[in-house]
Amino acid sequence: MTDAKAGCPEAGTDKPGFDRGLLPPMLLGSVLNPINSTIIAVALVPIGRALGAPASQTAWLVSALYLATSLGQPVVGRLIDVFGPRRLFLLSTGLVGVAGVVGALAPGLGVLIGARVLLGFGTCAGYPAAMALVRSEAERTGRDSPGGVLTALAVANQTVAVVGPLLGGMLIAVGGWRATFALNVPLALAAVLLGLLRLPKAKTPEAKPTAQSTAQSTGGSTPRGSLAARLDLPGMGLFAAMLVSLLLFLMNPHLRDWYLLALAAAAGAAFAARELRAATPFIDLRVLGGNTPLLATYGRALVAYVVSYSFLYGFTQWTEEGFGLTPFHAGLAQIPMFLLATGVSIVSGRSTSVRGKLLLGAVGQITACLVILLLGGDSPLWMLLLVALIFGVPQGLNNLALQNSVYFQADPERTASSAGLLRTFAYIGSMVASAATAASFGQHADTGGLHRLAWVMLGAGLLYLLLTLFDRTLGRTAGTGTRASL
Repeated sequence: MTDAKAGCPEAGTDKPGFDRGLLPPMLLGSVLNPINSTIIAVALVPIGRALGAPASQTAWLVSALYLATSLGQPVVGRLIDVFGPRRLFLLSTGLVGVAGVVGALAPGLGVLIGARVLLGFGTCAGYPAAMALVRSEAERTGRDSPGGVLTALAVANQTVAVVGPLLGGMLIAVGGWRATFALNVPLALAAVLLGLLRLPKAKTPEAKPTAQSTAQSTGGSTPRGSLAARLDLPGMGLFAAMLVSLLLFLMNPHLRDWYLLALAAAAGAAFAARELRAATPFIDLRVLGGNTPLLATYGRALVAYVVSYSFLYGFTQWTEEGFGLTPFHAGLAQIPMFLLATGVSIVSGRSTSVRGKLLLGAVGQITACLVILLLGGDSPLWMLLLVALIFGVPQGLNNLALQNSVYFQADPERTASSAGLLRTFAYIGSMVASAATAASFGQHADTGGLHRLAWVMLGAGLLYLLLTLFDRTLGRTAGTGTRASL
């Protein structure tokens, strides 16, 4: 199959429906990142023991993936806006399989970190490609959110993110921590095969788009001019310099590394100057600067993921080292969160309004943080399950609400790159969480460190609530036509 087939008309309308054949590669490609983001949570302690590395060093396994993905998501998203998703999807998912082999055979921590970098770049295309396909199908069918696909996408990502620790525990119990890397080989093979069979072939960037090719493309304009000008390679380079400097500082924030912040500021200033002058900017700062709702969504994503990933990595490590659970049982203890988050996502996905989801998600985060402050090494098991259960509410709501917000708030011609930026802000939040976890625990994930981390999480949760309460744009409509109210 070389082109997306038009779906059958939905009941009660002459308009075609969403091409359901696109769903398998969309969903599988988009979950490659969250599964690798979360499965490592229960593997950090076994890897540290096997390789003789403390928690402060194994934290690089988390940071390396997010450093690569934070940089790669908006860059690959922009390439998808220009070239379409097929070729980027196939290249990236193939790299995931290579990373799985490297990680499974890694002789030491350095090579293992390298494998995580490859995974970061390899998982960059799945989510932006899926969002671009949703946009292109919306244009073809005349429906902004065809067939509830946005909900399916959010539920799939949420489900995998939550079940990741449990899956990781099972794999470690059966085949050791190397099995968590080897898993990527069959997943990548399946994704590449589905991409070859199902994803549409996009128009070549040199060709002038026709009305038909525009309708069948994957979203995004293809302006005339040289290929380098369309891609804004200098802008991408300056963006990379800014982001890498910032994230390197966030990995281990200390005053002695002030030069990294200076480099980030200098690169950021040069990047802004470049983008404001570029005919086809990598990130259109003029449009983005005037899009207050989208900027607020990015800010919420950052602080929401500080809480989410502090829980994912910090709480999970504590259940193993501070409470004494095995990796398998640490993953098993999060089943309540998995079940509730999945149910909440499915039920709340029926409504396109996001304000209520954001507020309830904020309250859920704050409540869970307060309960964590009551935990100790001798706490009953039911208290751990209670924390996981409470976290299921924000886990099921926040990702769905943020994703829907970006879809309706972003420039349609930059859907993929805007979706990539959402992930970038989320990963910056995860980097803050990783740094906070390493600083809170040091050499051992004890109860005192968990409580210090909980205060950081609580502060981020309160900021998330304030950003939602005082955002008046959430009460406005997202646009004209069939766009839903936020």
